[in-house]
Amino acid sequence: METVTRFAPSPNGPLHLGHAWSAIVAHDLARARGGRFLVRIEDIDGARSRAEFAESALEDLAWLGLTWDGPAIRQSERVDTHAAAVEDLKARGLVYPCHCTRAEVAAAARKIGPDGPVYPGTCRDAAFVPTGPVAWRLHMDRALAKAGPLTWYDELAGEQVANPGLFGDVVLARKDAPGSYHLAVTLDDAADGVTVVTRGADLFASTHVHRLLQALFALPVPQWHHHALLLDETGEKLAKRRGSPSLFDRRLAGEDGRALADALRAGQLPSNLTFSRLANGGENA
Repeated sequence: METVTRFAPSPNGPLHLGHAWSAIVAHDLARARGGRFLVRIEDIDGARSRAEFAESALEDLAWLGLTWDGPAIRQSERVDTHAAAVEDLKARGLVYPCHCTRAEVAAAARKIGPDGPVYPGTCRDAAFVPTGPVAWRLHMDRALAKAGPLTWYDELAGEQVANPGLFGDVVLARKDAPGSYHLAVTLDDAADGVTVVTRGADLFASTHVHRLLQALFALPVPQWHHHALLLDETGEKLAKRRGSPSLFDRRLAGEDGRALADALRAGQLPSNLTFSRLANGGENA
């Protein structure tokens, strides 16, 4: 089977070195195996998704010396597919409407999961007819019963037993969008024929949910490759929200993008950055 990887940035801010590393891993893995490398712009995050960030991301990748196969894919062109998938789950009784806010979930949660406070099921058995915007949550117990035991394979961590119950009843359609990250990325990876999902180790646990969704929709099952993260001087992963230095600024300053990419490949990092160590199970240590 031909290897197909992808890099899928969200255009809600400029790319930084962490994004560069993730794109390089996906690009080099595909090229080393004679496969294809795709770019998908995940632009369904409402007003936060901006066209100028999407265009800048493509310019950043070219500056790094990366090439991709075919035109960049726009996730916003697939919102009808995401919505149809939710309707399918509604018809099968596998999702339910939820009007709870983030603050209400945090206040009522009794445990913390990989994504934060685990939804306690407030609306799961509520008999109400939605009259305004609602989120649609996966009925985890029913979904698990439908799918049965599942496994998935990470190229660095090996065979994994899927445990999506860690997340509770996850949101699959947000109040402001027809598909959540979990739903959209699962459907889009299948639509794009991705055979190896490369992404940071911080998303390792999310794969448990994605494997369940693949089973519910009878989608092909790829392998995964969760790579180490770039950490700043505080030991935190690089992030747009904390103002990590952007690739755009480096380009503007005249830095050599190809040389930067080669340095990252060789593990030669700026003095204030380190690579995370992968613990058992592929998670960050």
